[in-house]
Amino acid sequence: MKRIICNSLQGLKPVVLMVVCQIAFAAVNIMYKLVINDGMSMRVATAYRLSFAAAFTVPLAVYFDRKKKPKITWKVLYMTFLCGLFGGSLLLNLYGMGLTFISATFMMSLYNLIPGVTFIMAISFGLEKLNWGLAEGKAKVIGTIISISGAMVMIFYRGVEIDIWTSNINLMHPHHNQNGLMEPLHADNKLLGIPCAIGSCCSFSLWLIIQAKLNEEFPEHNSCSALVCTMAAIQAIVFALCIDRDWNQWKLGYDIRLLTIAYSGIVASGLVIVVISWCIKMRGPIFTSAFNPLQLLLVAISAYILLDEKLYLGSVFGAVLIVCGIYAVLWSKNKEMKKKNKSSSLEINMENKPEFVIPSPNK
Repeated sequence: MKRIICNSLQGLKPVVLMVVCQIAFAAVNIMYKLVINDGMSMRVATAYRLSFAAAFTVPLAVYFDRKKKPKITWKVLYMTFLCGLFGGSLLLNLYGMGLTFISATFMMSLYNLIPGVTFIMAISFGLEKLNWGLAEGKAKVIGTIISISGAMVMIFYRGVEIDIWTSNINLMHPHHNQNGLMEPLHADNKLLGIPCAIGSCCSFSLWLIIQAKLNEEFPEHNSCSALVCTMAAIQAIVFALCIDRDWNQWKLGYDIRLLTIAYSGIVASGLVIVVISWCIKMRGPIFTSAFNPLQLLLVAISAYILLDEKLYLGSVFGAVLIVCGIYAVLWSKNKEMKKKNKSSSLEINMENKPEFVIPSPNK
C-alpha cells in the first residue's frame, strides 16, 4: 500500500510542478504589462531577463554538476544555441512585441495554440504517435482540438460583459503609456500584435521539440539550462544593442522595472526552465505544452482584478472548453505512461526470469 501511495505521489510530481510553472508565468504577464506601460523597451527587458537567468543558472550548474563533469560536444553547443534562440531570445522578443499591442488575456488566448502546434510538430518529428485506433489517441487529438476551439472562441466571440466584482484597482494608466502607444485593444494594434503572438507560439513549440532531443543528447538538466540561458542572453544582448541605442532605456532603478527583470530572469527563465526541462524528459513535450491554457485562466483573473481588463461571456465559455481539453490530453498521456511502464516491467521480468534446462538422459 505504501509503495502504491509513493508511486502515485511520484506520478503527480510533474503535474504539480507544471501548475507552479504556469503560476510563475502568469505573474510575469502582469508585470510585463506594467513595465510596457512604464515605457520600457521589451528588447532591453528581454536582454536583462536572460542575463539574470544566465547569472542564476550557471552557478547552480557548477555546484550541482561539479562531480558529474558533463561532456559538452559541438552538437550539444549547436542544440543549446537553437534552444536559446527558439526558447529564449526569439520567443521573448516576439512575445514582448505582441504583448505591447494586445491585452494580456488576448495574448494568452493565442498562446493556447501551443499544444496544437506542438502536437503537430511532435508527430512530424516522430516524437509522438497518433494512435488513432486507441482510446488515448483519440482523446489526445480531440482534447487538442477542444483546447484550440476554446482559444478561438475567446478570440472571435466576445458576448456580454460579466461584472462579477467591481474593483477600484487599476495599475495601468487609463489612456497612453510613456511610449505614446494607444491602449492595446484597437484593431490596428491587433494586426501588429497577433502575428507576433503566433510567431512566439511557433517558437515555443519548436523549442519544446528541440529540448526533448537535447535531453537525450545531454541529460544534465542544470548544465543544460545554464548553457541555454547563456546562449539566449548573448543573442538577446546583441539584438537589443543593435536597435536600442538610447542608454536611458538600459538604466535600472529600484522600481517595477528591476523587480520585473529580476523575477522573470531568476524565476521564470531560471528555475522554471530547469523544471520544464525535467518535465519534458519525464512526460514529453505534449504533456508540458498541455498546461499552457491554465496560464490563460490565471492571467484573465489577474488582469480583470489588477489591470481593469474586461471579462466577457466568450472568455468564460472558451476557458471552460480549454480546461476540458487539458483534462482529455492529460488523461491520454496518463494512459500511455501506464502502458509504457507496464510493458517495461514485463520486459524486465522476462530478462530476469531463470532459464530451466532439461537434463540430457545421456548424463
